[in-house]
Amino acid sequence: MSGTSEGPTPAADLDGSAVTERDSTAPPGTGEVIDTGTTVLLDTCPVVPDDAAAPREPDDPDGPGGSGGSGGPDDPVPYRSVFATAPLAMAVVDREGLVVGVNDALGALLGGEPGALVGRVAADLLDLASDARTWHAYREVLRGRQARLRCTRRLKQPDGRSLWAQVTVAPLDGRTPGVLLSVADISARRDLQARLRHLQMHDPVTRLPNRTLFFERLTAALEADSLEHGGTGRIGLCYLDVDGFKAVNDTLGHRVGDRLLAAVAERLTVCAEEVGRSRPGTPLVARLGGDEFALLVEDSTGTDQLSELAEAVLKALQAPFDLDGQRLSLSASIGVVERHAAGTTATGLMQAADTTLYWAKVDGKARWTLFDPERNAHLMTRQALASTLRPAIERGEFVLEYQPLVGMADGRLRGVEALVRWDHPRFGLLPPNRFVALAEEDGSIVPLGRWVLATACRQARRWQLENPDEPPLFVSVNVAVRQVWDSDLVADVAAILAETGLPAHLLQLELTESAVMGSAGRPLQALQALSDMGVQIAIDDFGTGYSNLAYLSRLPVSVLKLDGSFVRGFQYEGRGDEAAPPNPADEVIVEAMIDLAHRLGLTVTAECVETAAQADRLRRIGCDTGQGWLYSRPVTPDRIAALRTTRACT
Repeated sequence: MSGTSEGPTPAADLDGSAVTERDSTAPPGTGEVIDTGTTVLLDTCPVVPDDAAAPREPDDPDGPGGSGGSGGPDDPVPYRSVFATAPLAMAVVDREGLVVGVNDALGALLGGEPGALVGRVAADLLDLASDARTWHAYREVLRGRQARLRCTRRLKQPDGRSLWAQVTVAPLDGRTPGVLLSVADISARRDLQARLRHLQMHDPVTRLPNRTLFFERLTAALEADSLEHGGTGRIGLCYLDVDGFKAVNDTLGHRVGDRLLAAVAERLTVCAEEVGRSRPGTPLVARLGGDEFALLVEDSTGTDQLSELAEAVLKALQAPFDLDGQRLSLSASIGVVERHAAGTTATGLMQAADTTLYWAKVDGKARWTLFDPERNAHLMTRQALASTLRPAIERGEFVLEYQPLVGMADGRLRGVEALVRWDHPRFGLLPPNRFVALAEEDGSIVPLGRWVLATACRQARRWQLENPDEPPLFVSVNVAVRQVWDSDLVADVAAILAETGLPAHLLQLELTESAVMGSAGRPLQALQALSDMGVQIAIDDFGTGYSNLAYLSRLPVSVLKLDGSFVRGFQYEGRGDEAAPPNPADEVIVEAMIDLAHRLGLTVTAECVETAAQADRLRRIGCDTGQGWLYSRPVTPDRIAALRTTRACT
């Protein structure tokens, strides 16, 4: 409710709105700026009943502040005596705002003789003109256009002490001009409120501001009004987590854990105070819960200031803690965020700090990490992909492309590798390395792998039927190890082959070397069952994993696919006469692997063949098939049909 006169107001609305002010002389020990909570309660009803509670002014010119005594025989109540002896501090003020009568209680409250206060300006005595809204409401009551005003003021006494007072201003009866002021000392109540607020806003273990007070300060620092009062317009945050604190609680007990947290808080406070001595403003140190702390830097000067603070905190926490003879060493991980305050929200800043703290943990702990927008954008994209992966499978957003597998001896197309792509409605066509790892993490690789297998087998069968006079092409499909563990891969393959009519020997399943080598139990049984069915098993990226030759001799494998890193070593470095010959060691290693594979009855496919020189060398040392951009990039199914009629490479 405003302080203007807008006609009668229902009694239910008399609690009005609050006018607050900031007071820099908060009670000691609170550790924060106290909101004075100056409340202005307004009643805009201009009509005051004749029998209102306000005292009736007698005809005595001495007024109620005079010599005292009871009213005359016509007075319905002994007004003068009641006014003078009432324990509530009161004064009568005329329409000009001057005090015309004061009782002893008000004189004692303000520290002066009642008679000395008569004739003074009431607004000056009770600080009613210090803010525009209260001053306007007070004048409205004096003019009879508002029924009552109630506000809270902080008053200074002659001896320098201050007190909190609740001031009520109400008009006298309609026949007597002026108003009655009553003043109640509420200092004890305010002190109690301050102590209760301190307890509510501070952590009992560390005595630091808690999460509630931290977010209150953070929100206030980001408000537009705060940014207009000068300063750098920037804000910084160090979000800290104690590494391995849970182990301390679990092994030494929560009592020691609490003492450790208190000791950490002391060191953080010292770090903040040191920053405050060299720069304007001391960072706010708060415990957000558990072993998480925050240091909030308002009006920060840039990332250098925040990085220096983070370094100081790490150094301070490196020194061992001595708790009743128990010597503990610990470290901390810190996420550091520094940015313009304008346009930043408390939620956004904390999300960035939490993400950056996670990076510090992942990067090895005992360090600080600065927020990186590009890294965060990558993570946000990754999260967006992960959250929509399963629905995308159901919506049919995935497509297959096929890369030719070419015979090294004659350059003709022998088979194709099926490569899945995600035709994302927002990010476009995504390669497998953008989403396959996500699919393996959340298990959606199983339905996705089943779809890839069925689609590839259906396409291979279609090619076979469309070209009955040509040697049929085999199709190679990548299989994740989780597909073997989390689904019945053997049953899925058998059902798909039966449904599509594709002969088993025209299907090749590729598993990575790290997934195959050392396989035992269910994976090995599945591979053996698939091999017995006639399906070809290939080890992908051979030469980069375990390379356990003892297992290789016992696995039901028919093909080795050499990793592209070996083939790249065949390239000449430079151009023309300055071209350097390939590394002879690479050729020796590849030749030995090919010879070993042939002796075990396996065929060899070389990946990443990009030049004719590489193909020629691989052909000379006996490589069976090649795959790479020299022959073709991954293409759509209709392009494969055209490649069948030509020699890919001679």
